[in-house]
Amino acid sequence: MGAIGLTVIDWIIILIYFGFVIGIGFYLRKFTTSEEDFFLAGRKNSAWVAGLAFLSANLGALELLGMTGNTFKYGMYVAHFYWIGAVPAMLFLGIYMMPFYYSSKIKSIPGYLLLRFDEKTRILNGIAFAIMTLLVSGINLYAMALVLHTFLGWDWNVSMWISAITVAIYVGLSGLMSAIFTEIIQFFMIWFGLFLVSLMGIIEFGSLDQIMHRLPETMNTLWSTSGDPTKNGMFIHWSGLVLGLGFVLSFGYWTTDFLVVQRAFSAKDLRTARTAPLLASFFKMALPFLVILAGMIAIVLSSDPKSGFKLLQDGGQINYDSALPLLIKRYYPTGLVGLGVTALLAGFMAGQAGNISAFNTVWTYDIYKSILNKKATDAHLLKVGRIATIVGVIISLGTAYWAKSFPSIMDYMQAIFSWVNAPLFATMLLGMFVWWITPNGAFWGLIVGMSSSFLMWAGVKFNWFSESLITNSSVQSDMAANFWRAWWAWLICFSVTIIISLFTKKREKEELVGLVKGLTKEVKEGHIPFIKKPEFLALISLIVFIILNLLFW
Repeated sequence: MGAIGLTVIDWIIILIYFGFVIGIGFYLRKFTTSEEDFFLAGRKNSAWVAGLAFLSANLGALELLGMTGNTFKYGMYVAHFYWIGAVPAMLFLGIYMMPFYYSSKIKSIPGYLLLRFDEKTRILNGIAFAIMTLLVSGINLYAMALVLHTFLGWDWNVSMWISAITVAIYVGLSGLMSAIFTEIIQFFMIWFGLFLVSLMGIIEFGSLDQIMHRLPETMNTLWSTSGDPTKNGMFIHWSGLVLGLGFVLSFGYWTTDFLVVQRAFSAKDLRTARTAPLLASFFKMALPFLVILAGMIAIVLSSDPKSGFKLLQDGGQINYDSALPLLIKRYYPTGLVGLGVTALLAGFMAGQAGNISAFNTVWTYDIYKSILNKKATDAHLLKVGRIATIVGVIISLGTAYWAKSFPSIMDYMQAIFSWVNAPLFATMLLGMFVWWITPNGAFWGLIVGMSSSFLMWAGVKFNWFSESLITNSSVQSDMAANFWRAWWAWLICFSVTIIISLFTKKREKEELVGLVKGLTKEVKEGHIPFIKKPEFLALISLIVFIILNLLFW
């Protein structure tokens, strides 16, 4: 396929965007005078700013290209990633976990592990998270380069380096502050730039019902076919969805992944920090109408020979990630293609900036200061953070070429999350709610949990054993294997942590005040009306969540 023909207006839109985000980095540099400004945006943000940044950090390649492409592959079941795979965990973070995170004044999730357990547990998670972040960061660089290379006709290597240099400049200049500002801009760019795809698709087919009716039966429902894996596009039983995605992967990502939680840390006070993920949950529930609907439109178009719509193929293998850019080409008139392409690039840069800003924080505090230079001054740490940003982007270039070799962004991402986030959630859950969990229990539980997850993945990949051993199903599905592997890794970590804690030295209760539920004094908010409390917002979000699941049952 040749490049999309861009007009002068399209190029102007793209160049203005790139110039604008770099300009923000230079402008905000003068406000970035301390390490807290660089790593936590000065803790000055409102709930709306922190909430939109919280969600935007997640709006990378996975959400746009990956989810649209996977809808083409799996059907409406992909909406589970937005609803059961996100909302309950976001509400749990805002109501129960954020008070522990925010009040302890930690700068990272590994920082909590240091206070709750010990240095070795913190370092283990810090290293694992840093590696995971750079692997995920490479996906966003790869996706940005994919758009520039495949659809604009740029050389692949040039596309990769232009994307990397842009992110390195504006995150390196002012850290999390510029990342958050550009993420909010990118949030609106994504919505305004891509909603026309869904709108034009509905107009072409007449209505949303017409699109739903034209989908294969295995792809147009959410729960009604989950009792039999052979009757849905993902080949997954409802138990795998609930345990693997709804519980382990969802809570493991939204409550322990520092990439997103860091945005809530930037809030100006505890109530604002708790509100941030609750506000974000409403936008998260709305995203399927932008992304999943686009994927369903692509399914219907590709099943009609007269439409002329066909996904790209790489070496004879279908490139599902090409669905969204091809829809942009189909529906956007001359002059608007630049807006659509810029919206895609905005999403990828939001994800990339989020990963790099999280990486530079964890590297600086939980690896460099913890292991290499314990007496580092704030000014020195600020310098180290900027250097880590550049190094992180360079390493991401390498992981981008690795990501390019995978057939599916989504499968690659879920495999990574099951290695790190799934067992970490077991450790965090026990640490926050069970006081007698010991440092040695947490450390060895994490080691065994992460190792078991990786071995299960490698075992299936290299045919050491059958996938059915993990999924308990004769039907083969990469996504089902991801969900079940996450569940088993969580359960193994959970069990090992408890068993070892029963036989190892416990910390005194007095040392855990402020870190464990039951040992921490509840913060009283005074006489605030219920409708102004975070709990009310969480209740409304939960009601909307239930209605959506019933509506598309």
